Amino acid sequence: MSILMTFRIAIRALNRNKMRTMLTMLGMIIGVGAVITMVALGNGASQSIEQQIASAGTNVIMVSAGNFTSGGVRQGQGMSNTLMPEDANAIRNEVAGVQYVAAGVDQGAQVVAGNQNWFSRVQGTDVDLPLIRSWLVGQGGFFTPADVTSAAKVCVVGTTVRDMLFGEDADPIGQVIRIRNQPFKIVGVMTPKGQSAMGQDQDDVIFAPYTTVQKKFRGITYIQNITVSAASADDVKKVAEAISIVLRTRHKIMQGDSDDFMVRTLEDIAAVRTEATRTMTALLASIAGVSLLVGWIGIMNIMLVSVTERTREIGLRLAIGARGQDVLWQFLVEAVVLSLIGGMVGIGLGYGLSRGLTQFLQWPTFVSLDAVAVAFGFAAATGIFFGFYPARKASALDPIEALRYE
Repeated sequence: MSILMTFRIAIRALNRNKMRTMLTMLGMIIGVGAVITMVALGNGASQSIEQQIASAGTNVIMVSAGNFTSGGVRQGQGMSNTLMPEDANAIRNEVAGVQYVAAGVDQGAQVVAGNQNWFSRVQGTDVDLPLIRSWLVGQGGFFTPADVTSAAKVCVVGTTVRDMLFGEDADPIGQVIRIRNQPFKIVGVMTPKGQSAMGQDQDDVIFAPYTTVQKKFRGITYIQNITVSAASADDVKKVAEAISIVLRTRHKIMQGDSDDFMVRTLEDIAAVRTEATRTMTALLASIAGVSLLVGWIGIMNIMLVSVTERTREIGLRLAIGARGQDVLWQFLVEAVVLSLIGGMVGIGLGYGLSRGLTQFLQWPTFVSLDAVAVAFGFAAATGIFFGFYPARKASALDPIEALRYE
């Protein structure tokens, strides 16, 4: 019997019990759809993290104040006061491969403009920060080195701060706002940046000279962090190691003692977050795989029932000259058809659910061709693996006993 004839007979057999065929495929459809949706969520989250890291600057190195011990109690990260503006200058002048450097001091504060007010993050920084983060100024300009040297009361605001204090698309250049009762003149507005990988609004920020934040808000001489940009992506690790050597020398840290600072590259941060995302994706895919397993068992169960119901038909076929191999192929093709149709519909369902999550819930998703290929391959393998035993059982029936079966 030709494979085409076998295929036509299998399709007719499935059409005779349309409801049972649909319910059998339902388990496969839900399983494949769930797996593709979960994998798409994981891929989307990973891509979102990579995009956020890229938007922050591909060659960025973060140097932050470390911890210190007081009275036997270890304080947390950022509590050390040993990171100084001179450290930033040393990194700029002594470390080869450094392109831009910006010292930083942060402060949360209530901001007032006229009868409007808004709580935002004041980020004291240097003039190189827009270059490090590839962040353009949309209106006006950034403050100057002279502003940093003189600790001028000038600032550049993000679009969220502008919208909350002056209204959407307003022009606040030259306006004066009060930050903790200190008047600051707005000299620029940054272009929209959007949310970070952790969901933080990057546009809800006010940039001011770090010297101004030191003197007017914090009353300190040290800094909290230094943002560095390497000249080349290939030099990031080498530059980070050189920064550690320079700072250990400047801080007179003896060999074997812990650093009082932390040097991190965005690649390190991305790797940690991506690994966590992959773990969660694997967990969700495993849970979705349970429903896929139910679909597999359902196919095997239905094929066994079909063999029992069609025992006399099988006996008749064998009696008039059909070979056991023909019967085996007939039932195997039926199982494969069930699996493939269910798999294809499941792929469509998974793609639709992924698009729906992105459209209505704004969750990033990405359906990769690899996931689709694996899902389709699993569907085909399911039909062969779980359909083989019922097909083998059918082909091994004794024609005489099968004809006598009631």
